[in-house]
Amino acid sequence: MEHNRPGDPVHPALIGDPWADRERIGAPFSKDPSVVRLGDRYLLYVSLPPDQSCPQPQGNQPGEAGWTSAVAVSDDLISWQLVADIGPFGDYDANGTAAPGAVVIDGQVHLFFQTYGNGRDDAICHAVSDDGISFTANPANPVFAPTGDWTCGRAIDADVVRAGDRLLLAWATRDPQMEVQMVGTAWAPIDSSFGPDSWTQLSVDGPALRPELDWERDCIEAPALHWDGERFTMFYAGGYNNEPQQIGWATSTDGIDWVRGTEQPFIANGAPGSWNSSESGHPGLFTDHDGSSFLFFQGNADHGRTWEIAATRIGWTAAGPELLG
Repeated sequence: MEHNRPGDPVHPALIGDPWADRERIGAPFSKDPSVVRLGDRYLLYVSLPPDQSCPQPQGNQPGEAGWTSAVAVSDDLISWQLVADIGPFGDYDANGTAAPGAVVIDGQVHLFFQTYGNGRDDAICHAVSDDGISFTANPANPVFAPTGDWTCGRAIDADVVRAGDRLLLAWATRDPQMEVQMVGTAWAPIDSSFGPDSWTQLSVDGPALRPELDWERDCIEAPALHWDGERFTMFYAGGYNNEPQQIGWATSTDGIDWVRGTEQPFIANGAPGSWNSSESGHPGLFTDHDGSSFLFFQGNADHGRTWEIAATRIGWTAAGPELLG
């Protein structure tokens, strides 16, 4: 099998054709993938846009609200069937939800998702499910929003990974001027309720990662976490949607201080005419029971009029992740 060196920006081999729901708006449109395995089936959590046949919530401009988190199922990681929307659960997420991040703990799926359409007040919420489809919301929702003079107080794009007796949460926020997107981290005991009092914010005086490289522009978002027992790896999206957004990675031993693995994108946007020529963005990492790892990500070729999700297999070396050809 041909391997690519860690950090080489390439166009990855996909494990199947890109997938998206095609019913909601009459065109392929699914974003923000997060995948887990529960029993013998795989569950893909995504963001879907507003149903164009439904009115927008009062007080919101078209396109600002009405997004929803949803779940699709598969038995091969390639063919997916959309089975259910998730939420809303209360007044706090009535305007919409998005960017779900899932993890399986003791046979239950814990879903961390953001409210949508509330500007600076968007925050992370939590729900739990025995079957990965029907969820019960945490009664203390929203469960996390950052504090500090470096952040606007907003939290979106949640992802989580178990590391021993802790659950590490990564999230995106913006500066007080709402211009620069950054990533921060927090942790909670694995046996906690994951309510607001469970979390310890690790990014206290500043973000875990802020945009610094040219291709990251003014945005780092959509963290996707991995823990190997000694080191965290975070895949992230650099650049706002279609600038183009591309994918990088960084590592940390404590979840607080992070070091980039490369100065170039790990997965770049595609060549002209390809399905992801406008971007390769919002990664989601999945590791199967046999140790095989797959990086899911979104892309499009029309500057965001449509969105599809694809996956590529990755391996792990002492130097970091690598794409497997």
